[in-house]
Amino acid sequence: MPLVLNEEQNMLKDAAKDFCTNSTPISQLRGLRDGASESGFDTDTWQQMVDLGWAGITIPEDFGGLGFGYLGMGVVMEECGRTLTASPLLSTAVLGAGAIIHGGSDELKGDLLPQVAGGELLLALAVEETPHHNPYGATTTAEKSGDGYKVTGSKKFVLDGHVANKIVVVARTSGNAGDRDGLTLVLVDSGAGVNVTRTIMADSRNAANIEFSGAQGVLLGEEGKGADVLDKVLDAGRILLSAEMLGGVQECFERTIEYLKVREQFGVPIGSFQGLKHRAAQMFCEVELSKSVVLEALSCLDDDSEQVGELASLAKARLNDTYNLVSSEGVQMHGGIGMTDEYEIGFFMKRSRVCEHSLGNSAFHRDRYGVIQGY
Repeated sequence: MPLVLNEEQNMLKDAAKDFCTNSTPISQLRGLRDGASESGFDTDTWQQMVDLGWAGITIPEDFGGLGFGYLGMGVVMEECGRTLTASPLLSTAVLGAGAIIHGGSDELKGDLLPQVAGGELLLALAVEETPHHNPYGATTTAEKSGDGYKVTGSKKFVLDGHVANKIVVVARTSGNAGDRDGLTLVLVDSGAGVNVTRTIMADSRNAANIEFSGAQGVLLGEEGKGADVLDKVLDAGRILLSAEMLGGVQECFERTIEYLKVREQFGVPIGSFQGLKHRAAQMFCEVELSKSVVLEALSCLDDDSEQVGELASLAKARLNDTYNLVSSEGVQMHGGIGMTDEYEIGFFMKRSRVCEHSLGNSAFHRDRYGVIQGY
């Protein structure tokens, strides 16, 4: 497949770059953090993103979206990563909407997806129950109750769970923790039977710990076969989170290289020192490899390729490592001032550490990649 963007995708990328540069600079994230924002993102900015059609990029046109594909969403996520844009785009338009697209009935899709595309509905995906990513490890239970299901249990690290109107819960109707069979996805309203505790993460973004006490919800997909939907949703989320991380990696790298050109020691730019040249060259190689991996993963996602699973793990593991390396080097090469809150380079390191553990760290994805390859 050609690993290049077409004309429309390049136009979307340019528009996203312009918007993020002018409307969502890192100073906005700093302001949200310092002002202890209740939502964790700027609602006016989110509405502008909705007006641009971003919330509906991956939603089919039949259900009120743009149907522009995952490559289109990928270029938007990449530009959001460059400015560390805080928004519910990943949790709502990718993870939540993806669960409805792959598991919802036509009636449910017709009701909810236009609301997502129109910015009227915020969603979250509740997967984790332990400090480590374990999508099949659910012990939260779902029991048949009338036309729906009652969910009981707890979830941790639910991205944007504190603002979600509806939550897609990964629950268990049979089997034991760790079993792929027996998982069931239930769409629950964030009302009765749902207790949400907001957590503010190191990168000033938001997640939530949620307790479900017989919360009523509707089935997504088939009972006991929720993993079939969950795998698709998580792989899309991993690849698009990797796209966001790629944007952060590139911005962090470019800022560091610029600093090496202007910062002087002993009367010369520090970028002229051989040791720093070698480290910069290594970062450059890792960044270029990351670009190719993410682009191929996004392309396979649009093609619904059988390789999506392995490429999702390949992309996430690669970007975990690259973002960690480039952000750490960026802070170190900026010297003492890089450790201060005054300089924005430290924001990238904090974001990289949270992204690294979202939807699976490198150890998880290397193991998963090996299993998929038959090792």
